[in-house]
Amino acid sequence: MPRPRVITDERIVEAAREVFLEQGFSATTAEIARRAGVSEGTLFKRFASKEDIFEEVVGLRNYAAWREELAGLVGVGDVRRNLERAALGFIETAGRILPGLMLIFSRGHAPAHNPMLERLGNPIRHDADAVAAYLRAEVALGRVRPVDADVTALTLMGTLTHYVHREHMTPDPAREPLDAGRFVRGLFDVLWPGLEP
Repeated sequence: MPRPRVITDERIVEAAREVFLEQGFSATTAEIARRAGVSEGTLFKRFASKEDIFEEVVGLRNYAAWREELAGLVGVGDVRRNLERAALGFIETAGRILPGLMLIFSRGHAPAHNPMLERLGNPIRHDADAVAAYLRAEVALGRVRPVDADVTALTLMGTLTHYVHREHMTPDPAREPLDAGRFVRGLFDVLWPGLEP
């Protein structure tokens, strides 16, 4: 019978968060293991690689959930509501992970070859591609007027990204925050007339 885990995965993730915040992505797994009070072997029994630990620390594992949900809504429900829900999902997810991600990448020596950046690819491009694919599918069903799906998706994602930057990355303490629901409803009040069939 295996021994029960004394050190939880949550403790390892918390130790990794501390190390990444201090040293950036160049932090070593040896330091993460030392800080968590486990061997590197134990660390790698729980996480396959340093990149997997990083994804867990930053919360990247579920980043694309809103994209997958949107793809499953083609031909279902109200298109505007589907897009609004996807926009809110993006804002919630990006608002949660971007500040930590930026802080961690800004710390420590940035290696010339960063496997985590390669693994992430270009999430903003993937986001826009997911929205464009949804729009193309809805156009084909006649639920959205024929539009340039790529331009529309870039317009939407650029606006959402700016909102996340303004409200989560560089908030102004002298200004009342702009509620995400209000922002998304107002955004689609502007965009929807150009999409409505």
